[in-house]
Parts: sequence; structure tokens; C-alpha cells
Amino acid sequence: MSLTRRLALLSLLALAACGAPQSSAPPAPAGVVFAPNFSDVHPVDFNGRAPQRYPVQGIDAARFQKSIDWNTARRNGVNFAFLKATEGGDLLDPAFKDHWRDAGRAGVERGAYHFYYFCTSPEDQARWFIRNVPRTPGMLPPVLDMEWNPFSPTCAHVRPPAGEVRDQMRRWIRIVESYYGQRPIIYTTPQFYAENGLGTLRSYDFWLRATARNVSEAYPGQSWKFWQYSATGIIPGIVGKVDLNVFNGSRADWTAWLAAHKL
Repeated sequence: MSLTRRLALLSLLALAACGAPQSSAPPAPAGVVFAPNFSDVHPVDFNGRAPQRYPVQGIDAARFQKSIDWNTARRNGVNFAFLKATEGGDLLDPAFKDHWRDAGRAGVERGAYHFYYFCTSPEDQARWFIRNVPRTPGMLPPVLDMEWNPFSPTCAHVRPPAGEVRDQMRRWIRIVESYYGQRPIIYTTPQFYAENGLGTLRSYDFWLRATARNVSEAYPGQSWKFWQYSATGIIPGIVGKVDLNVFNGSRADWTAWLAAHKL
């Protein structure tokens, strides 16, 4: 092979390597909880207990996180991940299958979430989620993501009354819980929570977004299981910014919660 052709081949191989996530660490032992090695582009000085003081941390990811070395991410404190699966009644996140497979191989505890639309029935949306999210041994409970969506070309201005919102949530949850045998987690934002009386929903684990103030201030009196505290996290193994989350409890609490809630 000529020197010119050899150099051209090496250049192509280098470009291919740059386009794929590289695994720089072997899979970590199962069951190990790693301390977070996270940084934040826009850190917040929260009142009360800072999120960095919670021992069990993780992320949520979607198509925006295109390149994740899950083995490296786990060793740097990504102990769990909620992965976007579906949206409305006909959208599948294009990164879901890869994230689901690769996070599982790395031993990251993972669950799937559905972004709810008010232009499609809860029954159709539940069936769409079930169609695309495999019932996988060890998976975390499904998540119902409830928030207003100002960016939708069709649903941005569809905002049912609070009672109707809660009814649609219960209908989606009933179908999904029956299929997976796990009670879904509810994710929401301060505005949506307050406007729709989600505090009246009992016996559900909540995953709450609060990036400007402590979760206890954003949702007074509300119990919670997960807190999404940043959208600008930086973690080794992940290209670009990612949402940061904590579990509300000790490592022993985490182990017990997994034992009770994993499939």
C-alpha cells in the first residue's frame, strides 16, 4: 500500500473513532454505588441541604445526549438513569434503544419515561409506551412526565382543567402499571404541580424538577423520591451538558428501594 493511501486510511479510521463513544473503562461490579464526580456549568447555591450531599446520584438522558460512555459515567457517579422513550402517541426518542441497551450493560439502574401530550388519549399514549419499552428484568418503574409543552406545533395551547389532567394521568398510569407490574413514578415541574393540584395524588413516588431553589421550597410539604436539580451538569463519559438528579435517601435506602421497586 502506498504511503498516500495508508495515510488516507488512517484518517478515515480516526474520523470514525471520533464519531462513536469510546469505552475507556470496563464495567463496574454490580451493586456498587459510586460517589458523584460531577461539575455544573451554572451551579446554584441552594438553601437547605445541597444536592451534592445526597449519596446516590444519577441523570436523565434523551436524544440530546448523543455520545455516552456508560461505563465511565457510572464509575463517576451515574448510579441511575431515566431515559426518554416516548412522547405523545407516535414519537419514539431516536436514542432510546441505544441508551437502554448500553446503560444496562454498564450496570446503571435505568428506567424509561414518557412525555405526555394532551392532544392524544391517555390510552393511546400508554399503548405507545408499552409498544416501545421492553419489559426488562431489573428495570426501574416507568415514569410519567407531566409538564406544559409550549413548543409543540399542535398541543402547545391545549391545557385541560386540573381535574381532567389528573384523570388522564390516572388512566395512563392504570394501563402501564397493569402491564409492567410497577407503579409509575410521576415527574413534574413547579408550575404544572401547582396549577393541577398534583399534591392531591397519593401513594405515588415523585420525581421533581427544581433547578432554581431547593426542592423543599419549590414543593412545600410534598414528599419526593428523586430531585432533578440541574440541567447543566458535566460528567466524565458524557459529551455536553446533562440533567443531574439525586435519590432521596442513604445508600441503604437506595438498596431497599431497588429491592421493592425493580422489575
